[in-house]
Amino acid sequence: MLMFGSHRLGYASPMRLLLIEDDIAAADYLRQGLTEAGHTVDAAHDGETGLQLALATDYDVLLIDRMLPRRDGLAIVRMLRADGRATPVLLISALGQVDQRVEGLRAGGDDYLVKPYAFSELLARVEALARRAQPVEAAAPGVLQVADLELDLERRRVTRAGQLIRLQPRELRLLEYLMRRAGRVVTRTMLLEQVWDLHFDPQTNVVDSQISRLRAKIDRDFDAPLLHTLRGVGYRLGDEV
Repeated sequence: MLMFGSHRLGYASPMRLLLIEDDIAAADYLRQGLTEAGHTVDAAHDGETGLQLALATDYDVLLIDRMLPRRDGLAIVRMLRADGRATPVLLISALGQVDQRVEGLRAGGDDYLVKPYAFSELLARVEALARRAQPVEAAAPGVLQVADLELDLERRRVTRAGQLIRLQPRELRLLEYLMRRAGRVVTRTMLLEQVWDLHFDPQTNVVDSQISRLRAKIDRDFDAPLLHTLRGVGYRLGDEV
């Protein structure tokens, strides 16, 4: 059973989404959850109808089941890419082997989610795809600050309470991402996509390990912890949980 969360995971703007799913009960359930999250959702229950909607309307993200009647999901993606459509696509499938996920990504999918999944993860992946599709603005020179933790963006220098903290490049990138979203929940999926540039779960503890190393450097020698783990949800950087 998928579970709806009561909190938003970080994408503030409402989106227009197209869901192509032949399981009507599953489609209705997803549509309800995405609508409750503030988005507008069109739905199609076969590949041909879904393709026509995708060609006729500008959507922020397409959610496409791989196994569909009348036209399968990979064929839809290939036709959209051949037509020059760059709309982000999240492929959804029970086919979860590595070669099957790779096939989906090579067909033109931007991300691949294996059934069964939690609704919160699907929502986070959809929002991450929409963020990546937005024009990237160069970071303005300056300093990011959370409580007494500071990151000088120009010098790539981190201090807490005036004490220099030495970070490895990946730790620095992780910290910058967390600081730019201070006070908000950041999911494991978001970190894999934005910090590691991975668009599927590598089934390793790489995120947990890196978070642990970063926490040891920015929290261990200080009175108040800033990097918090929200079990089953993600992480949050801030001076209060």
